[in-house]
Amino acid sequence: MGHNLSLLRRLTASTHQLDAVDLQTEVERLACMPLDKLQRGANVVVAGRLRAVVYTPSENVPTLEAELFDGSGSIALVWLGRRRIAGVEPGRRILARGRVGVHNGAPAIYNPWYELLCSS
Repeated sequence: MGHNLSLLRRLTASTHQLDAVDLQTEVERLACMPLDKLQRGANVVVAGRLRAVVYTPSENVPTLEAELFDGSGSIALVWLGRRRIAGVEPGRRILARGRVGVHNGAPAIYNPWYELLCSS
């Protein structure tokens, strides 16, 4: 019965819910930190899908900001002084490493090391 209930949930779940489940499975497979468990100041490895990528021009330091979602939460990945990074675009899966800080009041990783993952 449990297997049939699981199948029924998958058949009736929204695309967003299914993507969240798939992303959480990938986070576990890659041994990454779930975004809903992050603590400020921690060095972490995170993975997920980029939901938005925004370039903000500035006279001082332009920024490229990407919202990473892993099914449990999201974090901003912020590159200082960058206009664009090849492959960093909405919908792309990415693995990122860095120290958790704050950007505009929300969790962020500045200038993260990153690896583009194969989309599935």
